[in-house]
Amino acid sequence: MGVLTQAAPGKMKEKIGSTGGRPVLLTVISIIAVVSFVAAMAMSLFYAGTDVTQGHVQRIFYTHVSSFAGAFVVLGAAVIGGGMYLWKRDVKWDTFALAGIEVGFVLSLVNLFTGMVWARPIWNTWWTWDPRLTSAAIMVLTYAAYFMLRAGIENPDTRRRIASVYGMLAFSTVVVTFIIIRIRPDTIHPAVIGASPQNAEGGFELTSSMLATLSFAMVVWSVFVPWALMWWRIRLENVSERVNALRAKALED
Repeated sequence: MGVLTQAAPGKMKEKIGSTGGRPVLLTVISIIAVVSFVAAMAMSLFYAGTDVTQGHVQRIFYTHVSSFAGAFVVLGAAVIGGGMYLWKRDVKWDTFALAGIEVGFVLSLVNLFTGMVWARPIWNTWWTWDPRLTSAAIMVLTYAAYFMLRAGIENPDTRRRIASVYGMLAFSTVVVTFIIIRIRPDTIHPAVIGASPQNAEGGFELTSSMLATLSFAMVVWSVFVPWALMWWRIRLENVSERVNALRAKALED
C-alpha cells in the first residue's frame, strides 16, 4: 500500500503512468495478489472450522467482510485523491481517485452480493430492508451515480473538479455503512468483529482457525488485491488519455 500511495504523488508518470514496459514492482504485486487471493479462498474453504450453527455457508463471511474492508480502504484513498486534485489541479490525482472509486465500487458489489447469498439460507430471503443492508445498497448506488456524473460532463476540468467533490462527499455513505450496526439496535445483521446487536440473526463465535483465516483474508482484500487493481487501472487510464490526446491532435491536423 505504501508503495502505491508514494508513487501517486511523487512519480506517477514514471512508476504508474508509464505506457512502456510494465514496472517490475507491479508484476510482483500482481503475482502476490493472485497467489494470496487463492490462498485466502483455500483457507476459507478448507482450513477454517465449520460453524456449528450456520454450517458451511458461514465461510462466505471471509470474503464478505474482507471485500468491504478493501472497499473502505480504496474509497478512502479516493477521498485523498479528490482532495489533492482540488488543491493541486494535477490530473494524476483525479486518475488516482477514479481508480480508487472504480475498484472500491467492484469490491462493494462483491460485499453486497455475498451478503445476499449468505442471507438466503440464514434469513430465508435474498433481501430485507435491514438498516445495514439498506445503507450498503445506498452506498453502491451513490458510487454508481459517480460514474454517471463523470459521463455527463464534457468539459474535462469541470468533470474532474465536480467528481472530486462528489467522491469526497460520497465517502460518508461508507462510514455510515460501517458504523450502522453499532448505532442501530434494531438491525438483525451480525457483527463479525465485536458484540452483535441483540436482534442479530446468524452471529457466530470465532475460533482460532476462523480468526486466522479472517485476518489473512482482510490483509489480502484490503492490501494486495485492491492496490494491484488500482495500479493497473491507473495505467489503463493514462493510456486512454494518451490515445485521446493523439486523436484530438490528429483531428486538428
